[in-house]
Amino acid sequence: MTAKDIKRAIFLDRDGVISPDDFGYLSNPEEYHLYPYTIEALKIFKELNFLLFVVTNQSGIARGYFTIDDLEKVLAKMRSLLSAGGIELDGVYYSPYYKDGIVPPYNIDHIDRKPGIGMFKKAYSEFHFQIEGSYMIGDRISDLGFGRNAHLKNILLLTGNGEKDFMKILETDDLRPDFVCENLLTAAKLIRDYKL
Repeated sequence: MTAKDIKRAIFLDRDGVISPDDFGYLSNPEEYHLYPYTIEALKIFKELNFLLFVVTNQSGIARGYFTIDDLEKVLAKMRSLLSAGGIELDGVYYSPYYKDGIVPPYNIDHIDRKPGIGMFKKAYSEFHFQIEGSYMIGDRISDLGFGRNAHLKNILLLTGNGEKDFMKILETDDLRPDFVCENLLTAAKLIRDYKL
């Protein structure tokens, strides 16, 4: 394999990025749905030969709001909806940890919880993608921290929690994203059209 053959990667948060964050701690797969433009956006990334990874903090497990089994059912629904649109993800990683949670062994500080890069390290160990030119796309400050800590380019979306966290960033001048986009499709077209 030559350097030219090594793919770049797109890391995607789940809630507020590929799907709405309507329910807070979502545990019912029947309530899970994608944004209407998600499939089109992910097809653009696939056409550009990116690997696609979902990396999601799921502290509801540590907080006792739902179980790993509940989460796996929601993720199965996510994969099913994506697959129906012709999209297969290369990896899905989640962090059940939250230090102030009540459910052991998940109620600890853990590198898997964004902005920690445990999920990035798992993906890299499996796929050995090219870090330069890879992206983290999210709607929260924790996503930007993940991207910075993993040496990825950062795109903040204004969907989900994005508008609120963008205002926080403007106030603190910390963790400035490389780009700010209206939604995932806008981000995909930006990367494609400007050959980023």
